[in-house]
Amino acid sequence: MHEFTVREQAVRLTRGGAGTAETARRLRVPVGTVSWWKHRDLAKRGELPGRKRSPCTHCYGDDLNPPAYSYLLGLYLGDGHISHPKQHRTASLFITCDDNWPGIMDAAETAMRQVFPTLTPCRVRRPGAHNIKVYSKHLTCYFPQHGPGKKHERTIALEPWQQEVVDAHPWEFLRGLIHSDGCRITNWATRTVAGVTKRYEYPRYFFTNTSTDIIGLFTATLDAVGVRWKASIPRPTGQVNISIARKDSVALMDAHIGPKY
Repeated sequence: MHEFTVREQAVRLTRGGAGTAETARRLRVPVGTVSWWKHRDLAKRGELPGRKRSPCTHCYGDDLNPPAYSYLLGLYLGDGHISHPKQHRTASLFITCDDNWPGIMDAAETAMRQVFPTLTPCRVRRPGAHNIKVYSKHLTCYFPQHGPGKKHERTIALEPWQQEVVDAHPWEFLRGLIHSDGCRITNWATRTVAGVTKRYEYPRYFFTNTSTDIIGLFTATLDAVGVRWKASIPRPTGQVNISIARKDSVALMDAHIGPKY
């Protein structure tokens, strides 16, 4: 049995560009042994020909696209989930997008491509919507909030590194949350002045969620960017509406988010 130090030398030589036969001759080991060591080293680094390993900023130190991740995190907390059926070896991330908003589908897919640049997202049709989907063994590294049961039935808290991303890119995070569980609408009211009834329209934003933790993340980020908001009394289902109606705050939201599209 060869000592590990010999294998380590072989790996160092092949990484440096030496051929398999040359390495075997220099170290006086069979060519097949060197080939196996080289194969194992390439597999460990995800560099086997024809294969793409899943990126992971935690396991492999891959670069993270913070703005895209902040947006994707907001989408995930609103309309996303991670599935790992027993019959599949690799988990999948779903972001469910309503067919009424094709621009959000495109934005979700673009964010996935930017966060997972070596992977290829796909779209899966379902009634009235599409799931924007990507497979990776490292999804729970990126979204440690994953767990059994519904989000509002368990604690949802950001890891320190996630909070740093959100703090640096708060508008992307808010955009993801609004694009999933929020909306921009136009309210109207009438007022009679000097016998003439006039109609007044004014825009406002709403965000609705059942998880008090996700509501807390949303409102804390609104506070951080200077947006004023009000919360409704929880519905019997537990849902809470966050309303943004002040003119200056709506203007801020319009400048950074805008209506769904």
